[in-house]
Amino acid sequence: MRVFGGIPLLGEVVISGSKNLSLPALAASLLTDSPVTFRNVPRLTDIDSMLELLGYLGMNISTREDSSISVCTPDIKATEAPYDFVRKMRASILVLGPLVARCRKASVSLPGGCAIGARGVNLHLNALEQMGAEISIDNGYIKASAPNGLVGCDIHFPISTVTGTENILMAASLAGGTTRIINAAMEPEVIALADLLILMGAKIDGHGSSIITIDGSDSLHGADFRIMPDRIEAGTYAIAAAVTNGSLILKNCVYDHLSQFFDVLHLAGVDSKIISKTSENLDNIEVHRSGGDNRIIPVDVQTAPYPGFATDLQAQFMTLMTICNGTSSITENIFENRFMHIPELSRLGANISIHGKTAIVTGVKKLIGTQVMATDLRASVSLVLAGLMAEGETVVNRLYHIDRGYENIDQKLLACNARIERFSV
Repeated sequence: MRVFGGIPLLGEVVISGSKNLSLPALAASLLTDSPVTFRNVPRLTDIDSMLELLGYLGMNISTREDSSISVCTPDIKATEAPYDFVRKMRASILVLGPLVARCRKASVSLPGGCAIGARGVNLHLNALEQMGAEISIDNGYIKASAPNGLVGCDIHFPISTVTGTENILMAASLAGGTTRIINAAMEPEVIALADLLILMGAKIDGHGSSIITIDGSDSLHGADFRIMPDRIEAGTYAIAAAVTNGSLILKNCVYDHLSQFFDVLHLAGVDSKIISKTSENLDNIEVHRSGGDNRIIPVDVQTAPYPGFATDLQAQFMTLMTICNGTSSITENIFENRFMHIPELSRLGANISIHGKTAIVTGVKKLIGTQVMATDLRASVSLVLAGLMAEGETVVNRLYHIDRGYENIDQKLLACNARIERFSV
């Protein structure tokens, strides 16, 4: 992607459906033999990868032009998720819980995806073992078997885990007895997944708190479910407005999902406000910064589980801090290897040093465009943001990462005055 910097972004961006909800929601549809329809599903390569895997497992899939997908899995034809599917995307691990719950066995390749740390699946596996599954690792595959079915129990997660909570939430919906997930993740995507499962007939209480209670059901049924807006995409475009001294209206958002993030932006000198509501009670948010001679104010942040500062917005926020008037610190508490964008930002002229899990960012007056390379999904978009504010031309290589999580990003930016283009070499 070739990006020409220094142009304020102006206009409207319609926020797509949430990637981080769509993936577990699609996996949850394995729990029933009835049709499930999902609306507002984003067109992303990660979604394509998940659908490819689910089709291999036996799911019938019908996609439509209106961003809706109808699925039905009357029979599970395979209980193995092969490496060729799983290597593309870590979220493939989300089929483990539904397969063991419905088929009483599963074989899932150890996951691949972004190179941002180990993100081990041991928390998922330990929880399934507590529910009666026999687990082994054989030739790079997780083998799980529960011939008598899963049995509910108390699951104490030692650390908050989103995909771990989601996997057990799905598995427990068809388990015998009652399961309590203690230290459950509280992200909006986890709450929405629980809402989907309840719509399918599951008995769940406490989602949105640190303790979720699930009373297992014998079966679940179909549903019609709308995917909520992607809060990470919304936050990314908010930063795009800030780094370009622009003004964007983010349409179809949920402000409350980003309230702490917008508080941090306000401290940095970026204004945001709800300007209207949609017919679906979603928020249209205006994000505005008129920099002039006033540079970004440095802000220290630490990533944390929701409702803390999202790790998926850390790279984008760091890009904003590269032009702050002073020094900021950004501490990454979720993933141990999520500073891979720093060398690439440094190529653009950023002044960043790493001290353990903290990055110290000393602001510079401007970045200078050059060639950079994306290493993971959020790093890739941080480099596009850097290109939007850098002087001259920036070329972002390995763009396939960005298509995993941002729907039509070049078209959305072009509609807001950006000079940006894709090309092949």
